Amino acid sequence: MGGGREDELAERLGCGLFINTSTSVSTRPDVVNIGAIFSFNSSIGKVSKVAIESAIEDVNSNPEVLVGTKLKLSMQDTKLSSGFLGIVEALRLMENYTVAILGPQYSVMAHVISHIANELHVPLLSYAATDPTLNSLQFPYFVQTTQSDLFQMAAVAKIVAYYEWQDVIAIYIDDDHGRNGVAALGDKLAEKRCKISYKVPMSPDLTHNDITNALVKVALMESRIIILHIYDTWGLEVLDVARNMQIMGSGYVWIATDWLSTILDTDSSLSLSKLDSIQGVLTLRMHTSDSDIKKSFVSRWRNLTAAGDTDNGLVGLNSYGLYAYDTVWLLAHALDTFFEQGKNISFSNDSCLNEFHGGKLRFDAMSIFEGGKQLRDNILQVNMSGVTGPIKFTPDGNLIHPSYEVINVIGTGYRTIGYWSNSSGLSVVPPEKLNAQPNGSISIQPSLYGVIWPGQTTQKPRGWVFSSNGRQLRVGVPIHVSYSEFVSRIEGSDTFGGYCIDVYNAAKDMLPYPEFDAVVGDITITTNRTKIVDFTQPYIESGLVVVAPVLKLNSSAWAFLRPFTPTMWCVTGISFLLVGAVIWILERRTNDEFRGPSRKQFVTIVWIESS
Repeated sequence: MGGGREDELAERLGCGLFINTSTSVSTRPDVVNIGAIFSFNSSIGKVSKVAIESAIEDVNSNPEVLVGTKLKLSMQDTKLSSGFLGIVEALRLMENYTVAILGPQYSVMAHVISHIANELHVPLLSYAATDPTLNSLQFPYFVQTTQSDLFQMAAVAKIVAYYEWQDVIAIYIDDDHGRNGVAALGDKLAEKRCKISYKVPMSPDLTHNDITNALVKVALMESRIIILHIYDTWGLEVLDVARNMQIMGSGYVWIATDWLSTILDTDSSLSLSKLDSIQGVLTLRMHTSDSDIKKSFVSRWRNLTAAGDTDNGLVGLNSYGLYAYDTVWLLAHALDTFFEQGKNISFSNDSCLNEFHGGKLRFDAMSIFEGGKQLRDNILQVNMSGVTGPIKFTPDGNLIHPSYEVINVIGTGYRTIGYWSNSSGLSVVPPEKLNAQPNGSISIQPSLYGVIWPGQTTQKPRGWVFSSNGRQLRVGVPIHVSYSEFVSRIEGSDTFGGYCIDVYNAAKDMLPYPEFDAVVGDITITTNRTKIVDFTQPYIESGLVVVAPVLKLNSSAWAFLRPFTPTMWCVTGISFLLVGAVIWILERRTNDEFRGPSRKQFVTIVWIESS
């Protein structure tokens, strides 16, 4: 490394010390460069920008963390969820010898940037990218510092099973975030013996017409349980179009993932038209316990946003803002441990990038963070308490104690109707209280408070209707019947009535799913018929009997001889003699009893047969 390169490296590190490619003179630099990549104008970005800046200030002013070393933050606005822009912004941060990056915000971008992080050994700590596949071994330097969609979809599946619905329709953005989230939903529903009966993928660059065309197909489906896994930028418009198409009325169920609760928490001034579009919708919110440290941060929030830190005035604090704040502290603790281990902030050239020398992107200016692996390991081993609660990672890289609030949108606000946690399932009691019980929460029965569903009804929707574009149900009814009270054609019409028809209709109305073809009536169960159809259990006694005349005879002691006709006597006698002859032929050569006079042999045969 030349002298100019070394001076530039020292200047960018902000410590004024000479650092070579393998070691550094000081293990506690004055400044450590970190980066942040997110969309400043999104619901999550507005909040996380304030939260991250506040956390940086709190860390740098706390003498017990990093012991004098300051965090220097560089933030990049990706504006959109474009993977290409994410790459460009990430490369800019890598030129500044960044040791870690907070973000990216979008899962699509995280998939792309993770390859850069793998190459340069720079940990990515994302508080907003919730794609469950990002925890795979393919991305060792990606750390999900928020709750994975794997658990959110488990909560959705539990809600579906709790209300005894069988089929759902999934509407989602057709990118890594949407596809992988819905894939996790399908797996979790299968565990509950439910399924996604219809998938509605939408383009990431969808238009109003795309939404309308997709919802037209939804309206023709049998299922009325709709899961909406989409970005907040389009979510409210999808619900608004659904309301205008009258597919948010009575009988429908809409379950939105946590994008909706994020909007409700961030923007408290939604218009009445937008509020009308989300009435009766269920949504989820990442649950964080009400600790003292959280209450303190929440009380500061209004002052933080009112102090001019945001360009759009006051914004509400959502769950992602809490996780963004904790992510900074998580990184600070990991760096503190890194320095206590005697490790140095040092970089080395990446030989793979030498051929890209020159150019505006300056690929050759990017270097490998030699302590990246150790810092990543330290991050995964942090055990601390933050505003979101206990922060610790499981061996598979997920945060411990994942839990969600189940929210019902009502009027101009919303109501929490229960909680879901990975340990206790659905409950009206917060998970932290259940976990604090000595005997745990194993015996807790799933429960939720009452819901006001779309259409302003409190009655649980059945969850399905007969499809208007499907094959009609054909039910066979025998015309020639023995008992018209059971089933018969109504005179002057093509309809049928009777006891069997009434039972069938009652059973049909109680079923939680559409039927297949069936036959109703007093039909005899035969062996041949059971090979091609299934019969229900008979629900009435058979009325068919066999009537035959019986001659009255006088009973006597010799009544047992009545079945013995002359023909039967003759057959019995012949059989007696035939069997005796066979015995005589087989025994006379070896048995002395069958020898002598013919009369003696005959008596012996009779005696043996009679005995």
